[in-house]
Amino acid sequence: MLVGKELLDKARSLSNRPEDEIARGCGYVGPSGRVLRKSFYRALVEAKGYKLRSATSGRPGGRSSRGRQAEFKTRVHGNGNLLIGHAYTKKLGLEPGMEFRIDIRKESGAIWLQPLDSKKSKKN
Repeated sequence: MLVGKELLDKARSLSNRPEDEIARGCGYVGPSGRVLRKSFYRALVEAKGYKLRSATSGRPGGRSSRGRQAEFKTRVHGNGNLLIGHAYTKKLGLEPGMEFRIDIRKESGAIWLQPLDSKKSKKN
């Protein structure tokens, strides 16, 4: 990720491009390929000489911002699919290839995932 004068020079050279292309060209892309807009804009402002407060300074208890956080909620998509994201599967230690039986508890509206293979199931 470019900073300072290098960032300003590169951004100027790409100024005829859409904002996301400029950010990508300056290296502001996360591991998943998502453009890191907030980091890019913050770096631009700092490169222009403005001092920004640190991430911890306006937060109760001095906590820092850690980006997107798992909220433990989801919704049914328009195509009827229900997605459980990476943050949740990672938290449970689930890995690609693991298989589950889906158990529906209609009376409570609960969906249970039962591991099919004890070798691939989560280790406690």
